[in-house]
Amino acid sequence: MGWFYFPLPQVSQEDTRAQFLIPVGSLGRNRAEASLERAQNLNPMVDVKADPENIENKAEDFFTQFDAVCLTCCSRCVMVKVDQICHKNGIKFFTGDIFGYYGYMFANLGAHEFVEEKTKVTKASQGVEDGPDTKKAKLDSTETTMVKKRVVFCQLKEALAVDWSSEKAKAALKRTAPDYFLLQVLLKFRTDKGRDPLPESYAEDSERLLQIRNEVLDSLGVGADLLPDDFVSYCFSEMAPVCAVLGGVLGQEVVKALSQRDPPHNNFFFFDGIKGNGVVECLGPH
Repeated sequence: MGWFYFPLPQVSQEDTRAQFLIPVGSLGRNRAEASLERAQNLNPMVDVKADPENIENKAEDFFTQFDAVCLTCCSRCVMVKVDQICHKNGIKFFTGDIFGYYGYMFANLGAHEFVEEKTKVTKASQGVEDGPDTKKAKLDSTETTMVKKRVVFCQLKEALAVDWSSEKAKAALKRTAPDYFLLQVLLKFRTDKGRDPLPESYAEDSERLLQIRNEVLDSLGVGADLLPDDFVSYCFSEMAPVCAVLGGVLGQEVVKALSQRDPPHNNFFFFDGIKGNGVVECLGPH
């Protein structure tokens, strides 16, 4: 059983453009309840329920009834709190959001075991072929075998608290997508304002984003030039194509985690709609 939560209670005008589960004429309705019928129709064999209660009012034992929990549009502190509850109780945790052309997802599957299908490696029989490479291993694409693997995930709080001052971290910084730092900025904006950047307050929110960029990157011990000033132009509103890509990846990861088939994304996935590409980053204590 899985549980998905988005806390903004009422359907907005923007939801009607980015949320295909919400039917026309739903403005002002509870978002979960407005989405219920179409979500249920996606698979009649799955029992879908809408719970309009605020997540912050949920007791810890509420989460223990689920195999997986997925959050979106939540504050940083709520995501960290729910992740800690899920981690303690062996529940798969996911979170993801869209900010304009940018999207991200994070997964904490704990100590996760899965099986991966691998092509069998066979050795050529002696005498069949001549030459020095006769005994070399060759791939037989017609045969596969299932290999059992195990990977350990860290918690969201740890993944967001990487110490970039160490020599190892400084070396990794060159390989780390700037999207990770953009996420830190946007989560701080959400904490400060209680909302995401809005197109109708573009000038004010752009200025605040630049201020937060300087504060957050300085506190992390990295240069502000990691995020050029023009980043603010691309993180307003929800772009439907970005929602589709990020939602598809997130849904795929939930299915993979619960079926314990194929390697999971460990632990961040970032999508850049401007460049049209995605990247998996493993960040945290290792």
